[in-house]
Amino acid sequence: MTALTDDVFAALANPARRELLRLLLDGPRTVNDLASHFDMRRPSISEHLKVLRDAGLVSERKSGRERHYRLEAGPLMELQDWLHPYERFWRDRLKTLRHVLDEENS
Repeated sequence: MTALTDDVFAALANPARRELLRLLLDGPRTVNDLASHFDMRRPSISEHLKVLRDAGLVSERKSGRERHYRLEAGPLMELQDWLHPYERFWRDRLKTLRHVLDEENS
C-alpha cells in the first residue's frame, strides 16, 4: 500500500468528505454550490476539499473568482484494487455459510 492510499483512507474517514465526493458524482461543482448542502461555513468546506485534493480524490480548476471541483477516480480505483482480495475473502466466506445453511435445511 502506498502513502497515497493512506491519504485516501484518511480522507474517506470523514463523513463530510464522503458526502462531498457523493455530490461530485454528478459532475464538477463550485465551492459555494457544495457548501450549500452542508450546515457549516464555507472555510470548513474548503478545508475538507483541500484534504480531498491532497489525497488526489478531487481536482480544482479556477474560473475567475470561483473554484470548481471535480471527482478524480484514480485513487478510488487504486483503493478498489487493494480491497479486491478482501472482497474475494468475504465472498468465499458467504459461500461457505450458504452451504452450511443448505445442509441444515436438507
